[in-house]
Amino acid sequence: MSDARQTILGQIRAALGRGPLPADAAAALDARVPRHTRLGFDDDPIQRFIEKFESRAGTVARIASLAELPDAVAAYRHRHGLPPRAAVARPLAGLAWPADFIHHPGPAGKEEILSVTPCLAGIAEIGSVMLAAGPDSPTTLNFVPDHHLAVLHTGQIVRHFEDAWALLRARPEGIPRTVNIVSGPSRTGDVELTMQLGAHGPRSVQVILVGA
Repeated sequence: MSDARQTILGQIRAALGRGPLPADAAAALDARVPRHTRLGFDDDPIQRFIEKFESRAGTVARIASLAELPDAVAAYRHRHGLPPRAAVARPLAGLAWPADFIHHPGPAGKEEILSVTPCLAGIAEIGSVMLAAGPDSPTTLNFVPDHHLAVLHTGQIVRHFEDAWALLRARPEGIPRTVNIVSGPSRTGDVELTMQLGAHGPRSVQVILVGA
């Protein structure tokens, strides 16, 4: 329990004339996690994630190991005619990027066209990625550039939404200030009911899936 939460609950107990909550009772309450009805499916989680993500105009590229990421990013750039520069989140900045590839760890400004970030989890149930913001991966990397490459390991794919929240709560560094669930490119149908990509974020989102 955080210090702030302890302080608030302590003030409430004092106002009610109650003493401190015993440690065993506090632990029992903290261990209570609501159980929700979860969608049942027999699909392979990895294949389900790919199919769901691609059904909403997202794309998925697969690589065997993280060492192949610079080549995958270069292939994406060449396919879309992008310059050799990007905002690359700090956990990925130390890879063997090409000598002519200009990159920085963010945040991404309005002039940035491409970003490359890690994911906290992939959710097979809905085909979305969970992105945790922080100093090493600012939120601007997820929304400012027109092209967003999200790096996800197959071992990070969980079956249900609730499983992803459990991973978030278990982070040693705590819950981040911002958590984003991304299911593909930004879109809107507000203008004459015509679907437009890139209305409030990237026009193109690709998950680079690492592992067998």
